Amino acid sequence: MVIDWFYPYPPLLSGRLINRYKRFFADIELDSGEVVTAHCPNTGPMTGVYLPGNRVQVSKSDNPKRKLAYTWELIEVEDTVPTWVGVNTGLPNRVVRSLLDYRGLPELGDYTDIRPEVPYGIDGKSRIDFVLQPTEGDRPLYIEVKNTTWVQGSLALFPDTVTTRGQKHLRELIHIAETARPVMLYFINRGDCDRFSPGDVADPTYGQLLREAIAAGVEVLPCRFDVTPAGIRYLGLATLEL
Repeated sequence: MVIDWFYPYPPLLSGRLINRYKRFFADIELDSGEVVTAHCPNTGPMTGVYLPGNRVQVSKSDNPKRKLAYTWELIEVEDTVPTWVGVNTGLPNRVVRSLLDYRGLPELGDYTDIRPEVPYGIDGKSRIDFVLQPTEGDRPLYIEVKNTTWVQGSLALFPDTVTTRGQKHLRELIHIAETARPVMLYFINRGDCDRFSPGDVADPTYGQLLREAIAAGVEVLPCRFDVTPAGIRYLGLATLEL
């Protein structure tokens, strides 16, 4: 189901990616010819989307206290057709919060309260992205959000590298499955994928844990988003392939 909801980007500037280095930095040549160093919010390998020479979009902050005024937001890839891909891993949680406020995920049912960054976990030292209080029943919804941009054709995959942190999150969702309603939400940050699978080649342990989590009652929502320089639109759920 496609809903009438849209998350706008701030005004963006267009350019081309020169290179990325030290994980957090990206040199970008703007269309004006100026070369700027932008913050790269994605510290992972960016498999299939780190493509020097490709078109990118950056935002600019007016905050004088920021070390880098620019943030790398999008890159255009051409796997089958030209597609914009979101690379700002700090954005999905804000987008999901907006979608939750809009009540745009009917699979979650009705709820009255949204709490972000709630402490939980086996050792109590983790934080779940969102906890929702349902209007009926007494089991709260615990939602963990994961950003994914790695694809094989129209198949989105997560993770694109070994993630011990992601493995821990799955174990913690399994741990609370008897007292809460755990949900793993995969934020597919590009509009050219209609299927989703665990990235077994990159992290077979994660794939095994995801299957164990599903068997234990953890729900999986692979959410598709169309990404453009104007903003982000929710497209519905991808087909889960295990």
